[in-house]
Amino acid sequence: MFSQLGDHLSSTLKKLRNTPRFTQENIKEAVADIRRALIEADVALPVITTFIDDITQKTLGEQFLKQVRPEEAFIKIVQDELTQILGAENSELNLRSQKPAVILMAGLQGAGKTTTTAKLAQHITTQQKKSVMMVSVDIYRPAALEQLATLAKQINVTLFPSSINEKPKDIVRRAIEQAKKQFIDVLLIDTAGRLHIDEAMMQEIMEISRIADPAETLLVVDSMTGQDAANVAKTFNERLELTGVILTKTDGDARGGAALSMRIITGKPIKFIGTSEKMDGLDVFHPDRVAKRLLGMGDIVSLVESVQQKVDKKAAEKISKKLQSGKRFDFNDFVDQLHQMKKMGSMQSLMAKLPGLSAIPKNAAEMMDDKALVQMEAIIQSMTKKERRFPALINGSRKQRISKGSGTSIQEVGKLLKQFEKTQKMLQRFGGNKMEKRLKQLQQLKGQLPSELLAQLPNLD
Repeated sequence: MFSQLGDHLSSTLKKLRNTPRFTQENIKEAVADIRRALIEADVALPVITTFIDDITQKTLGEQFLKQVRPEEAFIKIVQDELTQILGAENSELNLRSQKPAVILMAGLQGAGKTTTTAKLAQHITTQQKKSVMMVSVDIYRPAALEQLATLAKQINVTLFPSSINEKPKDIVRRAIEQAKKQFIDVLLIDTAGRLHIDEAMMQEIMEISRIADPAETLLVVDSMTGQDAANVAKTFNERLELTGVILTKTDGDARGGAALSMRIITGKPIKFIGTSEKMDGLDVFHPDRVAKRLLGMGDIVSLVESVQQKVDKKAAEKISKKLQSGKRFDFNDFVDQLHQMKKMGSMQSLMAKLPGLSAIPKNAAEMMDDKALVQMEAIIQSMTKKERRFPALINGSRKQRISKGSGTSIQEVGKLLKQFEKTQKMLQRFGGNKMEKRLKQLQQLKGQLPSELLAQLPNLD
């Protein structure tokens, strides 16, 4: 999500780099570019109008313009306004109520509500270390009951069984009672969805809400629907008193309009975004981080958090010790690293968190996708154990065998081998205690390095 909008905004900022000062003319040009980008991203018109008016007014402040370079001033203004529209700061779940804290999940059919319920259950158990029970009251779709039961087993979360022969309100009462008996911290209720908002649906979910008295009422919305998602949220909020929104399918071809419109149209915060179909593909929504990513600044904080949460620390330490001992990095180590990267999400989601992505040539960025990782792994898996340990053994006939086994060309096998050789040489430079020595050398150049870089170097004194 946001890739198209981010590209447009980055392009606008590039035009300002050689501008000595702001003028009425280049301000209007930059603002017009941003307006077009927001319209293409399907942002609601009232949001666009407010956003553009605020940027224009602040950009034309004479005192401010004399103190800061045009590009830096404009980036700061746009970043602040984007953050404000997205919600200023992330909104945490309220789980401090009497146990069980009930979370009511609402939404239209097809938005990914049942899957999101399971993702949220896993997030609460792994990140907040609380016990969770899930229950479905979607008695109109037997497949939905079965889906939640399957997901509960997959993530090892307690499921309260329900039947199509029961009334939703009775299921909720029994689930709450059982959760109390088992001293469950959080009860997630997956309600029935509809293809569109109708009165019967609203009456049923309002009755469930009255019985459950939820600490959180979260609306699951498909981000692919653009500003219509905000309108759906507004309609639900008028009847149900939402506490927050979860945007799904943000890893697809979503233009970003839903996220940029949601807070202003509904007054409710986006609490989570679905980043993949995997059970760990649910991220806390941080408005300031998203604003930075939109402007090509990356999101190093989220990237570090992802590494800490999803990367196998033992495997990382194993490779680190191997390199420190001076041993060569081989294809077995390489495929282990591919598996670690997969745990962290798609290549596109990882790249979006890296600063300066907009500076990478488009054809190069397109090559860094999940298909390339799959192809690399297929080539490696087609090698013998000895070839993985000693890639230098791979001659012409071996390349031919590997290419047939992996369904790739001999040229693609050769390309991977060359890339791997370069990686080996680079890692050898930092083998043993060479990394430590190089970092100390960098610290000795304090007068020649930017303060931002020095602040990130570890203290080796």
